[in-house]
Amino acid sequence: MREIIIIGSGPAGFTAAIYAARAGLSPLLLASSVQAGGELMNTTEVENFPGFPDGIQGPELMMKLQEQAEKFGTEVILDDVTSVDLTGEVKKVETGYSGTFESRSVIFATGSAYRKLGLPDEERLSGRGVSWCATCDGFFFKTKTIAVVGGGDSAMEEATFLTRFADKVYVVHRKDTLRASKIMQDRAFANEKIEFVWNSEVVGISGENAVEGLSLKSTTDGSISELPVQGLFVAIGNDPRVHLVHGQLDLTVDGTIAVAGRSSKTNLEGVFAAGDVIDPHYRQAVTAAASGTVAALDAEHFLAALDQVEDGETARVIADVVDELVAAD
Repeated sequence: MREIIIIGSGPAGFTAAIYAARAGLSPLLLASSVQAGGELMNTTEVENFPGFPDGIQGPELMMKLQEQAEKFGTEVILDDVTSVDLTGEVKKVETGYSGTFESRSVIFATGSAYRKLGLPDEERLSGRGVSWCATCDGFFFKTKTIAVVGGGDSAMEEATFLTRFADKVYVVHRKDTLRASKIMQDRAFANEKIEFVWNSEVVGISGENAVEGLSLKSTTDGSISELPVQGLFVAIGNDPRVHLVHGQLDLTVDGTIAVAGRSSKTNLEGVFAAGDVIDPHYRQAVTAAASGTVAALDAEHFLAALDQVEDGETARVIADVVDELVAAD
């Protein structure tokens, strides 16, 4: 029986593991067999994570977080969780190859996945001009011409933010009207660096070692045009990874796992959540790490309280047995 199982291996998961391990809880962290390390494994230079003034490569940062977690006693298994049973006092976590694990508490740090365009060169040029996070990568596009794909609030926010660095920002949208709120639209329309490309969708990304341009298809007449850019930011939304908890944990209107206030507590005792899987807004490595800290502390307090209850029940049972023996004598 484990004290705590952590599902997910991004900044939230490994930070939770570091805190739980230092508390003597010997956590088990289940990382994906394919996507261990989370979204930062697809990121090149990370310059906004505290403690690295010269920046650090995303994969290197995740390696250091794993090393730190393991140093204090975290067991890391590269396997995929296939199902969970969270309803009882004993939580059961089934994996693809390593069998079923039982634990008194579980932390979900499964993150979220950026929605992608599904183009052949999208993955190839990831980190070489293709990005899904303006806050993460905008700094690298100073004086560049770039494009943002999307028509919602996220796309308008990304485009407006990117004008701090880029000389020109195209917003490519498949319709002639935006889904974004009026205030976000007004800000984008008023920004002289932003130009809208209406009724168009990206069907190709060109460039050998870096993004050099986009192929756009008209959604009205099907014609193809080329748009020279040095960067592409995809802002068509993201999906929290909550497929394991449907029907067991409450979700918010944004599709994230619902937690109580600023805590990590879900609707089930002994089950906690942290990182992007509870955060529809910020989705930064540092906020995920902080969230992992909260989850580990909440789990630690839960287990301590549980031990007190169990110790009290044991003491009462012993006292009852002693009373029965004394009465028998």
